[in-house]
Amino acid sequence: MSVAAAFKSLKSSAVLSWKPTGNLQKTVTNCIERTGRGLHSGDISTVRILPAVARAGRYFIFRSNIIRASIDNVVRDTPLCTALSRDGYSVRTVEHLLSALEACGVDNCRIEIDGSSNCDRSVEVPIFDGSAREWMEAINQSGLRVATDNGGKSCQKLAPYLSEPVHVLKNDSFIAAIPYSKVCITYGIDYPQQLLLQAPAIGCQWFSSSLLDESIYSNSIAPSRTFCIYEEVEHMRSLGLIKGGSAETAIVCSMSRGWVNPPLRYDNEPCRHKALDLIGDISLLAQEGNQGLLVAHIVAYKGGHSLHAEFVRRLVGNDVSQELTA
Repeated sequence: MSVAAAFKSLKSSAVLSWKPTGNLQKTVTNCIERTGRGLHSGDISTVRILPAVARAGRYFIFRSNIIRASIDNVVRDTPLCTALSRDGYSVRTVEHLLSALEACGVDNCRIEIDGSSNCDRSVEVPIFDGSAREWMEAINQSGLRVATDNGGKSCQKLAPYLSEPVHVLKNDSFIAAIPYSKVCITYGIDYPQQLLLQAPAIGCQWFSSSLLDESIYSNSIAPSRTFCIYEEVEHMRSLGLIKGGSAETAIVCSMSRGWVNPPLRYDNEPCRHKALDLIGDISLLAQEGNQGLLVAHIVAYKGGHSLHAEFVRRLVGNDVSQELTA
């Protein structure tokens, strides 16, 4: 397919356009298989990442059902993770895997997932150590190759560019993006002592990085683990969350005692992990094997998966208010 034809098939919007990257779409060279426990369900699942043809994009296969890694399939208001659903079947906690696939340049792949849960319509991606390092290392071990279509032809990779500023806002949380010539992410979080949920060991911290290539991602972002507040653990479990959580799957901060399971991998590891999540969630902008990461300067403050998803919906022109209700 020509670049011109590829442009026509992509969804654009008033603020979004697609331009050539100068690279060809890629896929994994060999099958990647990993087994582990889900953070929220506590169930064991096995994930197999297989090569896919050009323009196939990234998609999950669960009980013979195809669930594409697309913003169109994101479940709204899923707490503490990103979930994809289609025709009544869902795959939960996809953000770390998608983050690694996007950052490592796996544009097209078939992701088969099988779970041990008694629930036959939902499955969860393993959490491992709470970061994306396991997935990144597995992708590097496999290596990448140029993806070709069924006729053996390669395909130009396109990237989404922002043409004017965009933002979404919810209370004091926001995500804003401004046109820029590179991919740049700035993320801030804040756990001030005056709030009911005090976590002074976390406090206010920021992380910023541009030119998010695989080297920067692998050294500065992928090893960053998810985090939680120790005093909230029992409440979250009462809601059916983090059943598979432990000191081996997250960094845990106590409001009174600080970090329960040090050392941190970075001084601002929690903030870096939020950037990791954002990359995974924004990768849902990807279409037909093209880049998901927006070429712009994205600034996020006190965001989460729901706000990330609303930001992507705003980019593709889905109806959403720039100022969200609580």
